[in-house]
Amino acid sequence: MRVWIDLTNTAHVLVLRPLVERLEAGGHEVELTARPLSHTLELLDDWGHPYTPLGRYGGAGRGGKALAAASRVPLLLRFARGRTFGCALAHGSTDLPPACRVLGIPNTTMFDYEWAALQHHANCRLANRVLVPDAIPAERLARYGAHPPKLVRYPGLKEEYYLSDFEPDERILDELGIDRARPLCVVRTAPSYALYLGGSENPLLRGVLERLVAEGAQAVVLARNDEQRRAVQGLGLGAIVPERAVDGRSLVAFADLLVSAGGTMNREAAVLGTPVWSIFEGRLGAVDERLAHEGRLRFLSDPAQLTVDRKPPGAYSDRVRRDPADLLRLALPWVSDGPR
Repeated sequence: MRVWIDLTNTAHVLVLRPLVERLEAGGHEVELTARPLSHTLELLDDWGHPYTPLGRYGGAGRGGKALAAASRVPLLLRFARGRTFGCALAHGSTDLPPACRVLGIPNTTMFDYEWAALQHHANCRLANRVLVPDAIPAERLARYGAHPPKLVRYPGLKEEYYLSDFEPDERILDELGIDRARPLCVVRTAPSYALYLGGSENPLLRGVLERLVAEGAQAVVLARNDEQRRAVQGLGLGAIVPERAVDGRSLVAFADLLVSAGGTMNREAAVLGTPVWSIFEGRLGAVDERLAHEGRLRFLSDPAQLTVDRKPPGAYSDRVRRDPADLLRLALPWVSDGPR
């Protein structure tokens, strides 16, 4: 079967790569489309899988996003016509479900944050299948038109699936000039382009970096775009700010602490056994509620809360590992034979 995967954000490359690889190992043909945003195309280039870049970033406001979506959907339609796709899959793409509805292609939308209302109102109604973690109560999704059997919930976190075979690579420490004798803290900036944040930057960031310097830690700041990168460098606090996408999973696995305004990296840290403080400014989702209840995620309101202690080596080895093939079967039931 020919399968279409649409990638619209950096994390989606990591989330869906194991599913793509299993599909191809099973003899299926997979074609990727990707929206240029943050480090999405860089990660695809590092992977080496062919892809077709389509569309543009529309900004953080509703109007810009609507215009970008309106221009991208026709591009997807033009791309897909005549390719005889048997099914399609995306994690949070607002463009794939309407394109597939027009073309009659069965498709699944995945997500793990339930409060992106504008996105979900459209996606959940237009997609044939809605796949979410079981931490999200079904009643929170009913207003989007997501009801069983369309609504399917998988056990655990998506990170437990795509990190199942992952082993961290120490080369990232050498590439960034990390001193192994000193504590390491990773800081992830906010997705300021996200509609639910309204384009804002987190005001805690400077205080966090100042606190880490006072604690004697090395700080690696993973910025999402050039503007954020320049802003952090302009603070003059000695943080390491990579110029392009790096092996963030390995960095988080070796870190003694993560402070992050994102979602996926917070959950990667929780899975890999790295203490994590969230400075996310949006409405708290069910996945993070569960992690907080389990003591695997804390919320930072004051940089003075931070202390940096050395983490036991190899803490990432003792983690829940789930088979991506199980997630693939839930995501694409139209692929009848599954991966071989």
